[in-house]
Amino acid sequence: MRWTIDDAVAYLDGHLNLETVSARRVQAPSLDRIRRLTELLGDPQHQYPVIHLTGTNGKTSTAAITTRLLQAKGLVVGTYTSPHLERINERVSWNGDPIADDAFASAVEQVSRLEPMLDDAPTYFELVTAAAFAWFAEVAVDVAVIEVGLGGTWDATNVADGRVAVITNVGIDHVEYLGPTREGIAREKSGIVKPGSTLILGETDLSLAAIFEDAGANELWRRGVDFACSDNRLAVGGRLLDLRTPAAFYDDVYLPLHGAHQGDNAACAVAAVEAFFAAPVEEELVAEAFAAARSPGRMEVMGRHPLCILDGAHNPAGARAAASTLAEAFPESASRVVVLGLLQGRDPDEMLAALGTTGVRMLVACPPPSPRAMPTSEVAAAAARAGVPVVEEESVAAAVERAIDLAEPEELILVTGSLYVVGAARTVLRSG
Repeated sequence: MRWTIDDAVAYLDGHLNLETVSARRVQAPSLDRIRRLTELLGDPQHQYPVIHLTGTNGKTSTAAITTRLLQAKGLVVGTYTSPHLERINERVSWNGDPIADDAFASAVEQVSRLEPMLDDAPTYFELVTAAAFAWFAEVAVDVAVIEVGLGGTWDATNVADGRVAVITNVGIDHVEYLGPTREGIAREKSGIVKPGSTLILGETDLSLAAIFEDAGANELWRRGVDFACSDNRLAVGGRLLDLRTPAAFYDDVYLPLHGAHQGDNAACAVAAVEAFFAAPVEEELVAEAFAAARSPGRMEVMGRHPLCILDGAHNPAGARAAASTLAEAFPESASRVVVLGLLQGRDPDEMLAALGTTGVRMLVACPPPSPRAMPTSEVAAAAARAGVPVVEEESVAAAVERAIDLAEPEELILVTGSLYVVGAARTVLRSG
């Protein structure tokens, strides 16, 4: 019998998943397993051109905008992102639509038959990556937009050779795997750059410039030098942007995503597509693509009265961006109830300081649905140290329900701290 989606998920869950492991790297970094898998599949990742993205923050939103731009140009686009919010199918999409259950199950089953030919057991992420690459070849995409799962050099996606590499930014995150310094993280991320490619570099720190200059790209486009978001204004439901690339200017382009940081993501996406085609994108197509852009779980409005916002800020830089966005885009909701769940390895005091506690009337601490969940008692203790009233709930669903009960109609509910929290909350809110 053919596998079902449940069969595929059960099979994948039987493998090491670094997304759920809280210890340091439990395997030596290697691309041997994924190389062997893709080799047995006929190296499908080489059957279409690739735009390869990494970065500490913003890569999923950048991938979404890039996908829309390529679609506006008339291409069939495969997009690979991680992690998923609600269903694993979200990771693999065709022209923005998640892969169907039966197609995903079939792709994973195909890969499972090859596992006995490997010397070592593949990881969860390697299996999903191989399945995605094979499916993109099967449905004959014109181009694939591939988001790195973690880092760059040793990420399973790095068996693909990106015609264009995008590095959105470099921050301190995942130090248990990538190391404690921005220089080390930058080197890890620069590993996606392949000979002959164009590197779209969103990171502007000059102290890291030499690392990217030595990465081996044929061309290096720097944000703020070769391309930029030159004007970034608040608009109803999003941003109004002026963008420039080496070959074009795009003025007053509306992007229905919240947060000034989305202007930088948009600039990276437009530059990536221009580099891919070696030509500017028509102005009307940029407007069309931006208008259709969506990035679920990133400053996503899920309800009104009270206003309910989901944001997957999972590190201090993301938390600071969330705080800035709330202050600018939703100043009328100065009082808020915050649902917060963190993964182990985060500093709850640092995350609360980055989010800001002014105006937080109540914090509802909850555990992300992950083996790496930080105990709610640690989050609650940090809230108490910051002078924020706090209650604890045993699940995200219970925390969301408590927040809705607590919030006044004019207040704001922010659900944040982890994409796992946001995904679980999204399921609750959409079903309600």
